[in-house]
Amino acid sequence: MNDTVITVVGRIVNIPKRRLTEAGISVTNFRLASTARRQDRDSKEWVDGDTLYLNVSCWRQLADNVARSVIKGDPVIVRGRVFTRHFELDGQKRQSYDMEANAVGADLSWGQVEFSRTRKDVPSHDAVDGGQPGGRADEPEEDATAEYDDEAELARALS
Repeated sequence: MNDTVITVVGRIVNIPKRRLTEAGISVTNFRLASTARRQDRDSKEWVDGDTLYLNVSCWRQLADNVARSVIKGDPVIVRGRVFTRHFELDGQKRQSYDMEANAVGADLSWGQVEFSRTRKDVPSHDAVDGGQPGGRADEPEEDATAEYDDEAELARALS
């Protein structure tokens, strides 16, 4: 199967929603808007072009990390498999553009972030921040290397 994998730069236009499937798998959904910009040759002004809207779904660990890390309005870079979904609404045939993300990151041309690697021995974010979208733990994490006796054990834990 040939998947269409693309990278889209844009902004999150709604509050990311995290939920668990019946099988207990995390999924976070949000809507992404990417607006083309170009400089008008005559006026030298920047002009907005058409906007692409994508429904983005993130699964498993990516879903948990996205739910804890981004909020509505954040500039992000999303990479994933894009597909068109066809459906009927009020008797009219419609389509939407969807993306199953395999990577989501901050667009650092708009600001800076402080990265914190997810540790396997840390409780789920529901226990840390009450499961609030975009929530972050109030206290800094302990040193991730403190509990490991040697570099090989640390490398195994971080992989």
